[in-house]
Amino acid sequence: MALPLTLRSSVTPPELELVASQQLIEIVPLISMEKTAFISGAYGPLRPPNKAKIPLWIAVNLKLKKKCHIIAPSWLNVEFLQERLTLETSRPDFSSLPFRFAEAAKVILDVASDDLENPEKIRSLLKDLREARQAKSREGLKTLDHSELSLPNLCSMEINEIRPYFLQSMSILTQLVRNPISDPTHRNA
Repeated sequence: MALPLTLRSSVTPPELELVASQQLIEIVPLISMEKTAFISGAYGPLRPPNKAKIPLWIAVNLKLKKKCHIIAPSWLNVEFLQERLTLETSRPDFSSLPFRFAEAAKVILDVASDDLENPEKIRSLLKDLREARQAKSREGLKTLDHSELSLPNLCSMEINEIRPYFLQSMSILTQLVRNPISDPTHRNA
């Protein structure tokens, strides 16, 4: 999303991907490795063909070196995404998705699309899902008042995208509530 500098009060998408890469994901290692300690915790040991749970950033590093296969999360498949898309287009509220689904899906599709079943269809469904959810966000922003905005089940990337508009709108609404515009028919001469 390209925003002018004045509206960039949010985290960038690559920064959100970095945060999302801390979540654990399953892999099938192709190498053996002893338990390794990092600041975030100790992971391993890795013993092929046993599955292991490690942070996404480690999985990406191993995948790029052809030392593992990434196992897609349960929500990153055609059936689940098709079901969520159907819910998004048939109901007024947002369907429940993992909080960082957009970022994690992008990282996995960029690095490990060969480990996914039907990655092009998954990309297409994610795009359609994103568009349906953005349309709902826009509708929600149209009903914005000075006291609240209720958009439950928004995900990290979606919150980040509407934050600049929401902050600017709330600032303007707060000013209008504090200093109501006087009626132009009652001007003092």
